[in-house]
Amino acid sequence: MKGLLLLTVGVAAGFAIAHQVSKTPEGQKFFADVDKKAKDFGDAVVQGYKSREAELKQTVDGVVSDIGARARTAAK
Repeated sequence: MKGLLLLTVGVAAGFAIAHQVSKTPEGQKFFADVDKKAKDFGDAVVQGYKSREAELKQTVDGVVSDIGARARTAAK
């Protein structure tokens, strides 16, 4: 229970400090830089996900085509 209290106090203190820092020009620049890096990271994750999804879809389509071809050959 003590750990949860300390975590809550730490989070609250962090928000309060961040709020005060964001009022300064340097703080605004810092948070703008952090925001840009977070967006860039998110974009990279999305791009990687879409790329991997396309690879898997291509593989599945190839397997399905192969199974269909084998089924047609076996039916003859």
